[in-house]
Amino acid sequence: MRAILLAFSLFFSVQAAAQFPGGFGGSKSPSILGNVSGTLVDSLTQQPVEFATIVLMKKGKQVNGTISDADGKFKMSEIKGGTYSLQISFLGFDNKTIQDVKITPEKPDVNLKNILLNATSTELTEVVVEGERSVVEVKIDKIVYNAEKDATNTGGDASDVMRKVPMLSVDLEGNVSLRGSSNIRILINGKPSSMFSNSVADALKTIPADQIKNVEVITSPSAKYDGEGTAGIVNIITKKKTIEGINGNVNASAGNRQNSLNLTLNAAKGRFGFNSSAGLYYSVPQDAINTSFREEFDNDGNTTLITKQDGLTETDRLGFFGRLGAFYDFNAFNSINTSFRFNGRQSNRDSDIGLEFIRDAGSTMFNRLSLSRSLNSGFDWTTDYTKTYKDSSREWSVSFQLSGNNSDTDNNIDQFTDPNNFLIREINNNDGLNLEYTIQTDYTHPMGKKVTLETGLKSIIRRIDSDFRFNTFDNDVNAYTLDISRSDNFGYDQDVYSAYGSLRYNFGDNYGLVAGARYEYTDIGGDFEGGSTTVSNQYGNILPSITLSKRFKNFHSLKASYNRRIQRPSLFFINPFVNNSDPTNISFGNPDLAPELTDQYEIGYNMFFKGGIVFNVSTYYRFTDDVISQFTSVDNGISENTYLNVGERRSIGFNIFGSGTLFKKLTLRGNFNLSTFALESKLADVDLQNEGYVYNAFVSGSYKFPKDYKVEVFGFFRSPQITLQGQTPSFSIYSFGAKKDILNKKGSIGIRIVQPFSEFLFFDTELSGDNFNFESSFGLPFRSFGISFSYRFGKMDFKRTRQRRSKIRNSDQKSGDDGQGGGGQQGGGQGGRGQ
Repeated sequence: MRAILLAFSLFFSVQAAAQFPGGFGGSKSPSILGNVSGTLVDSLTQQPVEFATIVLMKKGKQVNGTISDADGKFKMSEIKGGTYSLQISFLGFDNKTIQDVKITPEKPDVNLKNILLNATSTELTEVVVEGERSVVEVKIDKIVYNAEKDATNTGGDASDVMRKVPMLSVDLEGNVSLRGSSNIRILINGKPSSMFSNSVADALKTIPADQIKNVEVITSPSAKYDGEGTAGIVNIITKKKTIEGINGNVNASAGNRQNSLNLTLNAAKGRFGFNSSAGLYYSVPQDAINTSFREEFDNDGNTTLITKQDGLTETDRLGFFGRLGAFYDFNAFNSINTSFRFNGRQSNRDSDIGLEFIRDAGSTMFNRLSLSRSLNSGFDWTTDYTKTYKDSSREWSVSFQLSGNNSDTDNNIDQFTDPNNFLIREINNNDGLNLEYTIQTDYTHPMGKKVTLETGLKSIIRRIDSDFRFNTFDNDVNAYTLDISRSDNFGYDQDVYSAYGSLRYNFGDNYGLVAGARYEYTDIGGDFEGGSTTVSNQYGNILPSITLSKRFKNFHSLKASYNRRIQRPSLFFINPFVNNSDPTNISFGNPDLAPELTDQYEIGYNMFFKGGIVFNVSTYYRFTDDVISQFTSVDNGISENTYLNVGERRSIGFNIFGSGTLFKKLTLRGNFNLSTFALESKLADVDLQNEGYVYNAFVSGSYKFPKDYKVEVFGFFRSPQITLQGQTPSFSIYSFGAKKDILNKKGSIGIRIVQPFSEFLFFDTELSGDNFNFESSFGLPFRSFGISFSYRFGKMDFKRTRQRRSKIRNSDQKSGDDGQGGGGQQGGGQGGRGQ
């Protein structure tokens, strides 16, 4: 089957390039993209006009749009050849239209230079101007948060940035959910990364906030996207520039919690370009407070055992990252783009925990010292070839990606009643390796002026290994010896072959339809080196999607969509390694997990008001079968945490987002999401269900002072998350930031303050089962202060560029640290599974 599908994929790729020489849609101009730029000036005062709305129109339809900056300048890029009109509007000025703006292959760049605007004669008692589009953009298919414009994003990591993105919420550990569901797919610059296969939260900590340009949220992906991510797709775009000349950036931050240093260097000449970045970050050691209480009882409800834990855990992190990229345009119709990304993070966690076991016969006191060392590192090498055609806007591309991720964990555990009486003394190791090979081809073909066909094929070959070893201390030989009964090597293969077709159809002046389907075939195999259980499974899924949109006057729009999505378990969920860093609270994966399937319906309405004030309102219904969730069982003082397909989940939700700028200085943004949650068990002999409401909200504001000062505040709250067996902690955070441009706006300095009035944040978990009740509290130091510095150097002459985002998007796996629908992690952070 694999050989047949791969051969078919290659055959289709060649045929797609060779066929349709004239195309269904006839001849068009060469697909050379241009720029339209200019500067808006008040005709009376000769001062620049900032925050004005500029819209590029063609045949009565909006093609592109932007907003003038503080110097009155604007620029719209990647404009197809043709003749346009430019409409300019701003409160307090007469509307202005510039006709016959022409983009041609010979002259693709149009600079309109100074454009004079005439002030209206009406006196205004109050001026309400546009929201800062450079911070948030609401589009028909996605919401874009421009992180580089937020002064509070210095010194943190990607999880800090994600907390400020509309529709997203991020918990204490950095686990991301979209409108109440953590089943999302995260991309880096439009392409997947194996760095997320183990733990999303850990991977986000390796991406400095200073290196993120913007974040895209796609709630209703078309058939062109992989079927993974039942709640949607989040695409993180990092900072990289395609310019003529040489330029770079230096970013540094220091504080009592986090410190970082990032460098970038970019160069381009003619049709060749190069970009690179590298950096280090370090988290200062911090002590977290752990307390837990677990009660076990028999069938008659009588208490049989009480387990108490209390202690401190010290953690620190040191990480690195880097990226190299290059492109070459052979001519106007053929180009190649390649990039290599690498990252790594070493974490150390030292715990000193006191334990007490209470039975009818009395109580016993223990002490446990745990030393955990983990190293996570990975790489992605991606190469894309893109061909466009002189006689039409057809496009064909071939992409290849090799991706790898290592996750190595070492745990050293000593548990004793006194220093001379050890009850447990062992070392366990787990070396995990995840390799992915991806090849895909995509083809876009216009069928007339109103219809566009998109189709493609893709193969993902995954090879996963988990080598785990347990060594116990042998007093007879005074050394650690291998425990063969608990040591093994697990190999897991997951191959996914897919094909898709999608039609985009514009009918009438204001209606649009995107409809398509994707077929994905999955072949799974796995076995243990020791010859124990073998895993085998094959399944095929048809994943339809449809989106209908209508555009109203003043750029308001309505969207209705339906899609089916799939969520396959990644290494985090299937890894059989038993993590017993807390011997009373162990965890392990489940190689027999089936995928989740979700049907989602959504209606959304976007509103744009004069001056750029933006509102987005949406409501949705989501049904998920075979929900993958953590499940906890307790027996004789030991809790076992693993992952099961526990049942069915239903959610009805509502989300509203708004952004606006008042008096040219004050910008306000806010987001609120509320959804129902109903999860019902389908497990044999487990009659459980849980329901309720989950919600999250954030507000932020920024104010621009004279002399290039800017101040921002941010606040976020996430309600407790409901699970089948209880609920996980709520989470809240607030921060303040300030920034000032220096050195002719080539540099900036800033400060960032997080949670200044609370040294610790405490997170409480409650779980229950047929024979136990569990409560825990985890206190983490959160108060932080930091300073930052940024400097840009070199020539900044931007030229017309191609779209160089990779075509590869491996959005087909459920990544680790599921923050929704799980059984919850016991022990206040002490029982997490290592890889």
